[in-house]
Amino acid sequence: MNLYERFARFKTRRILKRYALPDALWQEAINSLPFLSCWTPAMLARLREQTVLFLCDKTIGGAQGFCVTPLIRTLVAAQAAVPILVRGLGWYAGFKTVILYSSDFISPAEWEDEWGIVHQDNEPILGEAMPAGPVILSWQSIHNATHAGKALMPEDDLPPTNVVIHEFAHKIDMLNGDADGNPPLPPGLTPQIWRDTLMEAYHDFCAHGTKAPYRAIDPYAGESPAEFFAVLSELFFVAPDNMQSIYPKLFDLYKTFYGFSVLGGRDQ
Repeated sequence: MNLYERFARFKTRRILKRYALPDALWQEAINSLPFLSCWTPAMLARLREQTVLFLCDKTIGGAQGFCVTPLIRTLVAAQAAVPILVRGLGWYAGFKTVILYSSDFISPAEWEDEWGIVHQDNEPILGEAMPAGPVILSWQSIHNATHAGKALMPEDDLPPTNVVIHEFAHKIDMLNGDADGNPPLPPGLTPQIWRDTLMEAYHDFCAHGTKAPYRAIDPYAGESPAEFFAVLSELFFVAPDNMQSIYPKLFDLYKTFYGFSVLGGRDQ
């Protein structure tokens, strides 16, 4: 271990000690996220550390007067920390801010069409990851995703969702450019294998997404490869059994990509 690595570890230990989350606050947060109920104590301990590091690196603020309480901050940070449990904060480089609206909001982003006309969408959305900018989220949508603390179950006839994981998956996808379903890959994955496996599943979903068992996946996955990657990231963490049964090859690929799975431990 070189001097830089020793200093980095020392700095991390100091942050974790100085900004440790109170036990009661952490317990209330994870109890509000039912998909974490199957996580081992070791995984939850690591998630707690990543949550602290996330909170020290990012600012989580409210828009239009929305009051962000310590519990809300912890809930958002804990969910954002799930995809980087193994890979670390480097996957969230290039931005510092998370903005919370009390409910669904109109995107501030503008886009230019092929004739040079600038447009702004006016449909309310649940969340948005801005290129080289903040992640914007609807607190109402985050809260509703667990039915005020109860996980969405198959009998609800709704696919499991997680808007925080979804938008932060887009941020990971954007590390090497636009969100297109082709994020930078860790060792052990090649672009060809990634692209072939993802696109095979994507085209299969576009052809059969309205039928069982595909209804366990949010239909928004069919919008584009980028949305497919993000929606399947939600499923990988929130309902891994569903993903493994529908797309086992893609599930194994995601396990290598994210470095772990609650169904099979770490992949390294």
